Amino acid sequence: MTSRDRHLVAYLMISNFLMAFGYRIWEATFNNFAVEEMDVGPAGIGIIQAVREVPGLIGFAVALISLIISEVRIMALSISVLGVGIIMTGESLSIPVLMVSTVVMSMGFHFFHPCSNAVVLMVVGERNAPKRIGQLRSLSAFAALSATGLVFLFAETWGLRKLYVIVGMGVAVAGFILMLHGGPKEALPVHRRVRFRRRYWLFYTLAFLMGSRRHIFTTFAIFLLVREYGISVQTTATLFLINALLNVYSMQRIGILIGRIGERTMLSIAFSTLCFVFLGYAFIKSIAILYVLFVLDNILFGFNMALPTYFQKIALTREEITSNISFQQTINHVSAIIVPIVGGAGWELFGSEAPFLIGFCIVFTSLILTQFMRVPELRIGHVHGLQ
Repeated sequence: MTSRDRHLVAYLMISNFLMAFGYRIWEATFNNFAVEEMDVGPAGIGIIQAVREVPGLIGFAVALISLIISEVRIMALSISVLGVGIIMTGESLSIPVLMVSTVVMSMGFHFFHPCSNAVVLMVVGERNAPKRIGQLRSLSAFAALSATGLVFLFAETWGLRKLYVIVGMGVAVAGFILMLHGGPKEALPVHRRVRFRRRYWLFYTLAFLMGSRRHIFTTFAIFLLVREYGISVQTTATLFLINALLNVYSMQRIGILIGRIGERTMLSIAFSTLCFVFLGYAFIKSIAILYVLFVLDNILFGFNMALPTYFQKIALTREEITSNISFQQTINHVSAIIVPIVGGAGWELFGSEAPFLIGFCIVFTSLILTQFMRVPELRIGHVHGLQ
């Protein structure tokens, strides 16, 4: 491994750890903070959470920003913006300020990930890209676990406002240091292109369908368990803790498997299994089996990393990667607006089975489209990269 490669690995690991750590602190405590400190009601929470998704919708702006500054600098800036948003949350005294702080935090979060994935795809060879992305996701899962531990240890002692300010300042300063450091931008293409092509139609379509599948499950799975089976908040927290623990290990293995057997095979396995997961939530009444299916869905979500590595193989030039990976995020968040509304209306009209049957149709369509995935032979310039 060259000096430049070690530099890149260190930069990616530090930046992904900081992002995951800061975001999990916010995610794990925000609802308690909003209710206990700000007295936010259900309607207010709904509005704040809806506003939180707006930066995801404008994720395509990353492509335009990358025409001016490199992806590694955007990553560092995003970490600092996330930190500032967390500080603002701790200092919020009114709901409008809390809403603004949420948008700032979310902007850092949503602008970071397209850049991180794009850097890996532009620099790492095709054989090793899935493995590297899997390792970064595994590290992010470990960072999230560390953040959860910090919340358990200090949230009550310090209070949430102090916790937000201390963590936010640490994250913001660390991002600023990374930005001064500059990052390994010499490994990246000199120029960028904002180019969308008809030949990428399958990538765009699968991005929308996979986002739709994700939002169906994340919106209605826990809601079903709470509404129909009355599970406690402790049980919900335990399920998410199990998911996080499994992600530390499973993300690495999934990345390695994608590199070995290919994106089409991995996504075919995932979508085939997800058909049973959604049918299970539609018709199975055993709470124990539903718990297992919930954890299984979390593992299968990791298979989604096969989509950006698929794009790496079909992209005509490295200069187009950032614009299309950021556009993938925008497509994903379009589904975040449409799918919960359609699923909720279906639940009201036809019962709790409806959103999961919609999810089954989405997954089955994805399975069919996945069979059209074709990649060219590995290109010399793409094979050689970070090992």
